[in-house]
Amino acid sequence: MKILIAVDMEGISGVVHWDQVSPQHAEYGRFRKLMTADVNAAVRGALAGGADEVIVSDGHASGRNILIEELDPRARLNSGSPSPLAMVQGVDGGVDAAMFVGYHARNGSTPAILDHTWSGAYVAGVWINGRPTGEIEWNASVCGQFGVPVIAISGDQTACAQARDLLGPIEVAVVKQARGRMAAECLAPQVAQAKIEEAARRAVERFRAGEGPQPLRLELPLTAELELKTSDMADRAALLPGARRVAGLRIEFAAEDPVSAYRAFRAAVALARE
Repeated sequence: MKILIAVDMEGISGVVHWDQVSPQHAEYGRFRKLMTADVNAAVRGALAGGADEVIVSDGHASGRNILIEELDPRARLNSGSPSPLAMVQGVDGGVDAAMFVGYHARNGSTPAILDHTWSGAYVAGVWINGRPTGEIEWNASVCGQFGVPVIAISGDQTACAQARDLLGPIEVAVVKQARGRMAAECLAPQVAQAKIEEAARRAVERFRAGEGPQPLRLELPLTAELELKTSDMADRAALLPGARRVAGLRIEFAAEDPVSAYRAFRAAVALARE
């Protein structure tokens, strides 16, 4: 059984501020270590639950955050950016189930630590088939295209609740209780990591017993809407072939499947940044 552990950083144990997840700040080094430790907890749990193989995908920013020298040697790491499937790189390689570690709630959620969708500087909101969409929804839908269910998640209480609302009763590890966007009641890392390990173990055991959630399947073809932060960003994003400007800050495009939509979305955000 092959498990993909897709990792972000804002939902990692102890993170409450952008400084802690930004390479230019001194605190980032500390939280890279905590990120790696959270990942190792998920690896241990997955293997204890019966997984035979674990692939890790580093999905935060440049994808160069996890300390490979401290990674559990039983796992393999997808690192660097851009990669074809971004935050869930490797899901198309015969993966049976996925876990999301260190995830955060979508932009506009509250209370939620560092809530945003893909880029806090450029993206104001995303909707797929009219439903508000964050990175949990995007990545779960890409996994679903390959028949891969998401079976566990770690993060704050709002991220975990959004995952359950979308995916059903998946295993969750709530590692902090958000009190605002940059304030939370945090568990000590060793306590949080024990919760992650246990959630990962239970998730794999349930999946092996046929009790896990089903892959997320979207109605196709799908329509995606992207709202940018400023009108000049929307000017540039609207240059995406097939996109239509539907409002001053918003573009819309159609796609045949989630992977096509994901790639178009990433291209539109890249244009907005120019």
